[in-house]
Amino acid sequence: MMSGQNSLVDDRIHQENYGSTASGAIVDIVGGLDEERGLQPATKQEKTGSLLNEIKVISLSSAPLAVTFFLQYSLAVVSIFTISKIGKKELAAVSLATMTFNITSSIFTGMSTCLETLCSQAYGAKNYRLVGLYFQRCFALIAVFNIPLVLIWWKSGYLLKFIVPDPVLADLAQSYLRVMSFSTPAYIFFETAKRYLQAQNIFAAGQYVLLLVAPINILLNYLLVWSEVIGIGFLGAPLATTISYWLCAVLLLIYIVVVDGSQCWFGFEVKGCFQSWNSILPLALNGTAMLLSEFVAFEILTLSSARFGTSTLAAQSIASTIATLCFQIPFSASVASATRIASLIGAGKQSEAIISTNAAYMISVSLSIFNFSVLFFPRTKIAELFTNDGKVISIAVTILGVLSINQLWDCPNIIGAGILRAQGRQAVGSKLNIVAYYIIAVPVALYLGFKAGMQAKGLWIGLGLGVFCLALSELAMIIVSDWDAISKEAHKRSR
Repeated sequence: MMSGQNSLVDDRIHQENYGSTASGAIVDIVGGLDEERGLQPATKQEKTGSLLNEIKVISLSSAPLAVTFFLQYSLAVVSIFTISKIGKKELAAVSLATMTFNITSSIFTGMSTCLETLCSQAYGAKNYRLVGLYFQRCFALIAVFNIPLVLIWWKSGYLLKFIVPDPVLADLAQSYLRVMSFSTPAYIFFETAKRYLQAQNIFAAGQYVLLLVAPINILLNYLLVWSEVIGIGFLGAPLATTISYWLCAVLLLIYIVVVDGSQCWFGFEVKGCFQSWNSILPLALNGTAMLLSEFVAFEILTLSSARFGTSTLAAQSIASTIATLCFQIPFSASVASATRIASLIGAGKQSEAIISTNAAYMISVSLSIFNFSVLFFPRTKIAELFTNDGKVISIAVTILGVLSINQLWDCPNIIGAGILRAQGRQAVGSKLNIVAYYIIAVPVALYLGFKAGMQAKGLWIGLGLGVFCLALSELAMIIVSDWDAISKEAHKRSR
């Protein structure tokens, strides 16, 4: 526990939606800065060097994050693959349980994104004690939200029976979720600790941990599902995943204590940990809304595609899997951008923060082209990796074509969301997401899919339209950012 000046840390947060003013700083995507804001105008040479440096910094930070996200995603994929060998009913049950887990556990991920604002700005302001304190508060806050969520999982069979008519599937999915409920403390720690470390520019820790845990997870799935000695069948898969998450948490804690990251830890502050939650809650809940609105919209499309038959549902599953994989790359860049920009804001470096914002958008353009290329041109080969059914392949190729085009604006959308988090404007982001997905995307998707007879292709076109509108609206809000107000609010959080 720290005393004196550190004990008087004022971390009150006033959640505001910063709009434009007549003298507001305008983010020039090609690198211009508004001299009326009192920012030091850089020379052309300085702009070029600074912009290239920011692109390099964000790119280097993104690489280990992408590996981390891919490996973490593999934990669930291995579980599904292992159970798929047992039978169709078990595969359907684990798919239902995984969908439920992904949607509900996104609350943990969404709430932890508030640390991209809070910890990064505090670190930029050199208030290292506050970095650790925000980490503790966020973990404690999410742990409280976890209690009702676990209770829902424990009795999820009652709810799942409204989604699937087969009570056996609902009961199997409930059993899966009950086992997974024991993983949530470790899952919450892993998500919050990753962001605590990222705020300190430590991006590879999660990668190192998962490089060890991912192969162990494969072995555990085999032993706990198929081994004649200790195998327990269906429930062995969620048990393996639960053990893997606890390994992730323990190994990441060891990394912090032994290797790097403890410099922002000033001990467990019992009193401070449970104070000022009202300062974190708006950022956490709005961050959750930003993430959850997209997840739920995707699941609505998946459930809707089931109305078009088994082949379409299978093709939709292929597209959803590929979409999730493609999401990891721009999302890693989004997290790296948010951390970098928030740190610069916390340090009071407005001009550098604007340059970093421009760099992030330039990276999003390159990622858009990359994702489009790797999806569009080999889309037939991609579909053939999943199935030999000609009808499923044909539908999947059509969907992947639309999905690849959607990447051209989904990558800027994901990066834009990260920039809004860096600015502490999650409230703006959540409103934009809700409008884009539930006023535009889902209604248009359902109309095109069912009324216009375009089926799964129409669903994805509607989703793409919503994402396009979201990307433009995020860009507009970032362009009219009032950087002075953002910096002042960051100073209030970090002092």
